[in-house]
Amino acid sequence: MFDIVVVGHFAIDLIIPLNETKPRRRLGGPPTYVSLSAIKLGSSVSVISKVGGDFPEKYILWLRRKSVDLSGLKINETSETTSFLIKYYPSGWREMILKSRAPPIFIEDLPPSLETKAIHISPIANEVSTDLIKEACSIAPIVALDPQGLLRCFDSDGRMRLHKIDSLDFLRNVKVFKSSEREIKVLTGKDNVLEALGKVRYYGVDVAIATMGERGAIISYNNRIFSVPAAKPKAVLDPTGAGDAFIGAFLTEYIRGESPLWCACMGAAASSFLIEKIGPRGFGGRREIYGRATEVYEKALIIG
Repeated sequence: MFDIVVVGHFAIDLIIPLNETKPRRRLGGPPTYVSLSAIKLGSSVSVISKVGGDFPEKYILWLRRKSVDLSGLKINETSETTSFLIKYYPSGWREMILKSRAPPIFIEDLPPSLETKAIHISPIANEVSTDLIKEACSIAPIVALDPQGLLRCFDSDGRMRLHKIDSLDFLRNVKVFKSSEREIKVLTGKDNVLEALGKVRYYGVDVAIATMGERGAIISYNNRIFSVPAAKPKAVLDPTGAGDAFIGAFLTEYIRGESPLWCACMGAAASSFLIEKIGPRGFGGRREIYGRATEVYEKALIIG
């Protein structure tokens, strides 16, 4: 049995950091960042994903060396791997342009023998259906969701924008919900983040989290709302994957029975180490993450 299974596309990210003009090619996607964050804290992680024939063999070897189980990875030699050009601006704005997209992940791609304590579903380019989210409930007691890829649509040139989803009934199958502040507002149609969290919780979600970058996160559970400050990194070089690192650390602690507030503090700490380097190589050690998480926990506030 695995601790966590991550469902979603790996990606080849072409990242243009602040004050630079040349893209840096990096392995990306939620399966990368969620897995490495969770494994760093002692979880066993498997991935269900699809890539194209252009997915470098060196990425597969590197992931295996990092103890990521890739038995659920399917390689379609005639397709391309999902790829984004990502540019960051001083204002904090991130521009994303879809360059290619791997095949969708279907319900039948979930192995019938799969056993796990938690499934985290995190599409990035409409590769997962809401039916798959419902099916995940029959596999794991905890289904976590980052809805980013459900909200994205792409223009003819690949430029990404967000759109609202008509029905949110699929949230009834979700125990842990995590999204960015912008995405949860679009998803729910609420301009106020607290109201947006409340609407998500209305569908029976146990824990709802909105991440807000350098302003930290807000977490709602057990009819309480907490403000969790961001952990302070030594430098901010690349925020790509920060939200995925957050939920990887969160779920690792959550399946161990820790309080959601502490889990969120661990998420804040893990993501702060990631952004100190470009790409998926900035994960801190377990002791370092616990140290920063303790500092965050001492500053967390009840706001509702």
